Amino acid sequence: MPAASTPSLDIATLSAAYASGRLRPTQVVDLVLRRLEQAGDDKVWIHRPPAAALRRRAVDLEALSPDQRAGLPLFGIPFAVKDNIDVAGQPTTAACPDFAYEAKAHAGVVARLLAAGAILVGKTNMDQFATGLVGVRSPYGVARNPFDPEVIPGGSSSGSAVAVAAGMVSFSLGTDTAGSGRVPAGFNNIVGLKPTKGLIGTSGVVPACRSLDCVSVFGLTVEDCMHVLKVAAGADPADPFSRVAPPMATAPAKGRRMGIPAPDQLRFFGDGPAKALYRDAVDRARDLGWTVEEIDFTPFAEAAELLYSGPWVAERTAAVGDFIAAHPESALEVTRKIIMGGAGRSAVEAFRATYRLEELRQRAQAQWQRMDLLLLPTSGTIYRIDEVMADPIATNTNLGAYTNFVNLLDLCAVAVPAGFRPDGLPFGVTVMAPAFAESLAAEAAAELHRSAGLSLGATGHAMPAARAIPGEDARLLRLMVVGGHLSGQPLNHQLTGLGARLVECGRTAPVYRLFALPGLPRRPGMVRVAKDGVAVEGEIWEMTPDAFGRFVAAIPAPLGVGSVEMADGSRVCGFLCEAVATEGTEDISSFGGWRAFIASAGD
Repeated sequence: MPAASTPSLDIATLSAAYASGRLRPTQVVDLVLRRLEQAGDDKVWIHRPPAAALRRRAVDLEALSPDQRAGLPLFGIPFAVKDNIDVAGQPTTAACPDFAYEAKAHAGVVARLLAAGAILVGKTNMDQFATGLVGVRSPYGVARNPFDPEVIPGGSSSGSAVAVAAGMVSFSLGTDTAGSGRVPAGFNNIVGLKPTKGLIGTSGVVPACRSLDCVSVFGLTVEDCMHVLKVAAGADPADPFSRVAPPMATAPAKGRRMGIPAPDQLRFFGDGPAKALYRDAVDRARDLGWTVEEIDFTPFAEAAELLYSGPWVAERTAAVGDFIAAHPESALEVTRKIIMGGAGRSAVEAFRATYRLEELRQRAQAQWQRMDLLLLPTSGTIYRIDEVMADPIATNTNLGAYTNFVNLLDLCAVAVPAGFRPDGLPFGVTVMAPAFAESLAAEAAAELHRSAGLSLGATGHAMPAARAIPGEDARLLRLMVVGGHLSGQPLNHQLTGLGARLVECGRTAPVYRLFALPGLPRRPGMVRVAKDGVAVEGEIWEMTPDAFGRFVAAIPAPLGVGSVEMADGSRVCGFLCEAVATEGTEDISSFGGWRAFIASAGD
């Protein structure tokens, strides 16, 4: 464990030291090499380039002019990559020596990071073929957990997490299909960012479940991970699953709704300290200004079970099954059993599971109408190495209870430290948000992390000063809806499909009349009147300007969007109707809102 008196490698501290001239990249490389030597045979690394190569990279960076350095957002920042990610000229093993090949080109994400001035220290140990959340399924040994060598480091990105926690690199890349970028973060007192599927391209990454795979980022702070994401994200022409984020506003997290499962839906597998630490994190969330809402976790839990009990395991067979079939002794027994278990899955099963997932997605979406963020334990417990070896499948399954559903339901997630058990082992929580809402999840996660008052990883270094979470500058626009676009109504999907989020329920000023318009789907028309007006109940939703423009363009006459006066005197955009279209229609103003009218009609 590095001494706290030596420099912290968090990106903010290191970048400030470079800017002031107190440190140079060659000095940082020498520091990293000393720490690697002090760590000894920690089983963290599968391949490292020669020390001379690292020093040459540092010298080349130091030769750059100040203007050139300013254009490199990761200037002189040391990092590591999981050994299922290609680095040109270096072997890629996926923790299977017989599978190894020398990469001819960098993975797309590695190329981006190197172009931004980062220094690649090496390739890290992992659960073989990224199959596992435990970190013990590797012929290269078990990466040493810096808090207790008898405890699992978490997987499958075990080495990448330990390298950051032990202060050997500033950040690292993992992969996260079922939780591999979050569980190791929780077990090593660091941050794990699992971005939206496709946001970081996966070209040059050995696939696990190709439609679900994500490249993840480990760091010492949330801000560091988001800084790396800003460099790493972008279109990847060589990855057919690549996606570019739509314009998303950086919305304030404070005051928003944070969902938590009902108490009887939480599982800690007999781990009382973990239960208490999660409860503490929820209390801190309230103290920080979030509204905590209990939600029905059932659809999320059932989706999690689909990942390994359903046909998605066949995608692992599609990825590396041919190699294992041809070289059965090259894979570990547990890895071979899991991956080849998908060979018997049928297309009928796959379609049925897809239908089931869509049902669960709809049910989960209903819960997202009640929350903006979801706060969960990163894992319900932690295990010793001997416990996992004695029961490798059940222990691994338990660790995925709060992670397996995230990619299936297209969410993003930020795992952060949340405290220590009495035995000195770390505990973490994860903040989740809908796709492409990384900035929102990150802002909440960063505040939760800081409120825990913890040092960085296993380094002993204090948390650096808070800084802004990188995000888009788009301003969110608000829209008042009073009819078919309300939550649970037939047209609500037009809002949610554009990434809109429910902000609050509210009432207009008492200056409107409400009418039931003819046609299907049934909808009301709201008209401002000079007298005899009523207050109309509705919901306020927010969305990006781009989404707002597309939504408004699709509104059919006689409806339109104008300025609506609210009960508190403020104004917000909202649905209004041409007065002429309400002639001869039923005036339903006495009901005070569309839902009350629908209920009275028995619809």
